[in-house]
Amino acid sequence: MNKDQITALSLEKFYLDLNFIMACFQEVLRELGEIDLADRLPWVTRGAGGREPIDSLDVELQAYALAFQLLNMVEENTAAQTRRMVENQLGLLDEYGLWGHRLAQLRRSGLGAPEILEIFSRVHVEPVLTAHPSEAKRASVLEQHRALYLLFVERENNLWTKSEQKSLRDEMKAVLERLWRTGEILLEKPDLSGERRNMMYYLREIFPQVLPRLDRRLKHSWEAVGFDSSLLDEPGAMPRLSFGTWVGGDRDGHAMVTADVTRETLQQLRASALDLHWENLRVLAQHLSLSDFRQNPPDELTESVKRLSEELGRAGAKAMARNTDEPWRQFVNLMRVKLPGRHDPGLPPPTSYRRPRELHEDLKLLRRSLLAVNAHRLVAIDLMPVMRAVEVFGFHLASLDIRQNSGLHDKALAQLLAFGGIPEGESYADWPEERRMELLVRELASTRPFCKDLDGLEGEAKTVLSCYQVLAEHVVACGPEGIGSLIVSMTRRPSDMLAVYIFAREVGLLRNTPAGPMCPLMVVPLFETVADLEAAPETMRVFLDHPVTKASLRDRGEHAVQEIMVGYSDSSKGAGVMASLVELHRAQVRLSRVGRESGVRLRFFHGRGGTISRGAGPTGRFLEALPRGSFDGEMRVTEQGETIAQKYANLNAATYNLELLLAGVTAVHGPKRELESLEDRNDVVFERLAQRSQDRYREFLNADGFIQFYREATPIDAIEHSRIGSRPSRRTGAQSLKDLRAIPWVFAWTQSRFYLPGWYGIGTALTELFDDDPDSIRFVAQQMDQDPFWRYVITNVETSLLSANPDIMRAYAELVNDGRVRESFLDLVNEEYRKTHRTVDQIFGAGIEARRPRLWRTLQRRDGAMEMLHERQIRLLRTWRELIDGNKTGEAEKIMPKVLLSINAIASGLRTTG
Repeated sequence: MNKDQITALSLEKFYLDLNFIMACFQEVLRELGEIDLADRLPWVTRGAGGREPIDSLDVELQAYALAFQLLNMVEENTAAQTRRMVENQLGLLDEYGLWGHRLAQLRRSGLGAPEILEIFSRVHVEPVLTAHPSEAKRASVLEQHRALYLLFVERENNLWTKSEQKSLRDEMKAVLERLWRTGEILLEKPDLSGERRNMMYYLREIFPQVLPRLDRRLKHSWEAVGFDSSLLDEPGAMPRLSFGTWVGGDRDGHAMVTADVTRETLQQLRASALDLHWENLRVLAQHLSLSDFRQNPPDELTESVKRLSEELGRAGAKAMARNTDEPWRQFVNLMRVKLPGRHDPGLPPPTSYRRPRELHEDLKLLRRSLLAVNAHRLVAIDLMPVMRAVEVFGFHLASLDIRQNSGLHDKALAQLLAFGGIPEGESYADWPEERRMELLVRELASTRPFCKDLDGLEGEAKTVLSCYQVLAEHVVACGPEGIGSLIVSMTRRPSDMLAVYIFAREVGLLRNTPAGPMCPLMVVPLFETVADLEAAPETMRVFLDHPVTKASLRDRGEHAVQEIMVGYSDSSKGAGVMASLVELHRAQVRLSRVGRESGVRLRFFHGRGGTISRGAGPTGRFLEALPRGSFDGEMRVTEQGETIAQKYANLNAATYNLELLLAGVTAVHGPKRELESLEDRNDVVFERLAQRSQDRYREFLNADGFIQFYREATPIDAIEHSRIGSRPSRRTGAQSLKDLRAIPWVFAWTQSRFYLPGWYGIGTALTELFDDDPDSIRFVAQQMDQDPFWRYVITNVETSLLSANPDIMRAYAELVNDGRVRESFLDLVNEEYRKTHRTVDQIFGAGIEARRPRLWRTLQRRDGAMEMLHERQIRLLRTWRELIDGNKTGEAEKIMPKVLLSINAIASGLRTTG
């Protein structure tokens, strides 16, 4: 079977599955008495969404939201099953971006197994689950989605009897009824504990199960390209994977993330990690029932059993009383006793493992003892997954990042200076950088704090230092491993980073070493705006040259890295998507040079969002588009909002997306490549396109009447009333475009189908380039074939453009009361849309239907139902706004749930919020 035949089969399967699940949904509605609604569902035999709303609009909106969610699930399952067909028919090497494809790619480049293993040793990938408020579905709804998807997977078994198939169908209908009876929207903002529960689901239930799947797929792919699989059996041979989170640590504009919340989160992460290892060791002990009658245990094991038993006292003796002729099992039981916090409450606490590496050393000893009796298969199947879980999850499950805005840090430091008697300290935020640096350099020469008792502090200083006090306590009790980075949002200058060392000093985190004071936690800048990205190299040069930074890096050993976070959302919001991507690319090149000149390894942390205008895009293409030689195998990347559920809600999707990330980073790191120069990037052309597109984009934002057009032609006012995420939509509450977070900014343009941040300005830039030099069309087309960065930028622009809809834009623009403002901005949008469409078509030289048939079909099958949803939302927005303008706030509040339902339904149809 070839690829075309598989594609045809998968398309047939898609329609069969869609018809099946929609028929189930239709039956559920009819059985519940919703006959008219059942006949108006999209993608069913009768009805495709009536033009006139039925009596209960909220019921209709909920039905369409659920119908789109079912469509998304069918698409996801079809994609997963298609990959399985490809793998089954064509082998492991054929699926783009996965281990087989990437390893074959590396081998064709001339690398053998030893060279690739050396690359593996440098690879370290860490997805970070953020608390960004772009998940529109309730937690209880997400749980039912997971249950339904598992039933989808069960249904793939072709051996079910007719009776069993009927039972499965009944179960699916039961889940659909639960979903229908469960309120679709968030009537109250989710609290932090709810967000934490959702995050913990992935960290506890999904990722530990995915890990052995990932390792097996790497091993099978390794064999498929002709390498010896035993080379991967050594501990540490696999690429490193870990996880991070911002939930409970991200306090940028979020006053509810208190010191207590951070303490509880760190405790919960640690307890969950220890629970995971406890259960893994329990199962391992059951499996390692090797009797000393059948094989002689090596002396190293016998001595270690005795050592641990004596070390653990009465608790160890109790463990030894079981399985007396099974020394391997006894050793594992003793390890369980030694896990922190897991001893018998009736016995005195034993001496516990203080660090995960101590547990890992005992597991390595266990491995040697099993290999000594030739139990290789038991090592591979039973032991290695337990060892990998310790490597990946440690005693902390995921590292918790602490993020705060530089502006709030300025206020906190000003208060601290005033408390410490520093003249004019209260005006610190207004000091020139030279004066700020002079003070910070002088103060950081010692570990003497300004304030010995936090009780005397108030305001921002108390807020910041109470959090740092929690971190200091955690480091003393558990070590620094569970704490990720201390991230400074809106980093603009070196003093923004060095200020964090002052906060660390105040709570005793700054320690004296022979090389001077050092900080055990890494201070990380977040460069977000174009201006900050331009200033980033000099900011980092100064920071890396500071004695505390040097001492801290030295203390972390030969593998120490300095992390730098680059933000995609705010740079795009302020300058447009092309200028943002070009400046991000340029900044990484220049920052990499600074790292090399300073002798410091850098790790970039990519703050990508869920839409193209916030940095999203296909994982493999994104990685290929990074500057050549700009990273040394280490990468962190955010996973935000609804993208977390889309990528990781089930084992198949989670395995696929993590494999894409791990294999992609490995391949891009691949053969050692020199850092590309700006000239290699055809900088003159890109600079021109980036600058002109930015100018055009900013002209639009700065035009008279823009705020009125934006607030009336999009549902931004309703989105600000929504209950998506626990964070406010604005950082400080100021009613300005600057203060509005990038997520609601993009969300509003997406809901009204403008998708404007993902393409506006690029059409003008390309048109002027092509008009000035017609040969440049051919040049750009050639770059698309040869240069992954060009291809990534232009392809993402095209995707945004295709998702935009001029007719729906016009319909939303009719909500703008001032006709002059409406027509003026619509003319600008339509003109830019036509230019962008025309120039992108010129570059590709072929229609989207032929080049990207999957995307084209995805958009086409949504069109009719989406038009109806947009029409309903526009009608609701108009009514709601009229009620507010007429001071009928009570009636406006009553209609708000319907408005929120329309937002949720459209988000489901588009598969994105912000």
